[in-house]
Amino acid sequence: MKLITQWLLSAAALLAVAYLYEGVVVTSFGAALLAAALLGALNLVLRPILILLTLPVTLLTMGLFLFVVNALIFWAAAGLLSGLDVRSFGAALLGSLIYSTLQLAIDFVLARLFPD
Repeated sequence: MKLITQWLLSAAALLAVAYLYEGVVVTSFGAALLAAALLGALNLVLRPILILLTLPVTLLTMGLFLFVVNALIFWAAAGLLSGLDVRSFGAALLGSLIYSTLQLAIDFVLARLFPD
């Protein structure tokens, strides 16, 4: 039940990003559901690989390069789906920051609703 709730709230967070920032466009809630699932899959599979490959740069920038990694994953998801459009890399960076902030709030609320 927690996983389904998180998926639905992540899709709602994507819709909120599109509402708050014009550089990100989500065409429908169905597209947001697909994008949330794809972002979750990319974060599960691709993000650890990218973090490992960019570890020297991440250490040099004191972790700030992780924002670029998040933006690349956000932009890649937009490139793979037709219902999610990100205008530029800068839009992907700002959109991923907003989405990550909303995800942090979602994780906090879900930890309170579904204690382990």
